[in-house]
Amino acid sequence: MESKMVPVVIALGSNVGDAVQNLQSAVDQLREFDVTDQPPFLNAAVSGQTDLGPLALLAQIKAIEQRIGRQTRERYGPREIDLDIIAYGALHYRQDDRLEIPHPRAGERRFVLLPVSEIAPGLKLTKINTVEDLLFATESQAGDVLLKNNALLSVHRHQ
Repeated sequence: MESKMVPVVIALGSNVGDAVQNLQSAVDQLREFDVTDQPPFLNAAVSGQTDLGPLALLAQIKAIEQRIGRQTRERYGPREIDLDIIAYGALHYRQDDRLEIPHPRAGERRFVLLPVSEIAPGLKLTKINTVEDLLFATESQAGDVLLKNNALLSVHRHQ
């Protein structure tokens, strides 16, 4: 049986080590299957397609984090790389505490919404609101790095 490709959006974040290289490494590796008091994060988003199921995709991005050198630290603490599945087609999915799609806090986080809006402004993260709608509703703040076509466009950092 042939697997159907499903569009996905994955948020990336890094603020330990060479953050730009960590993001680039994650983007490069995602292409292979086509997905507190601390330094500022660099943030980006990529879109692609996959024939992996949600949990298999999660396993792949967790493996990428491990290869880049992510270490377990406190929640919301510094990290070498952070990959989160923001959307998986139009699927609304929850598997225990391991995975919830769309990402449950993506619509509140300007540092996620801004880079996602560059590649998928019409993506619905709620049943009625698009990324563009949610971005407009969030308070403007410095906080994001945008990568477009693998080039840093503008740098805004969030604390």
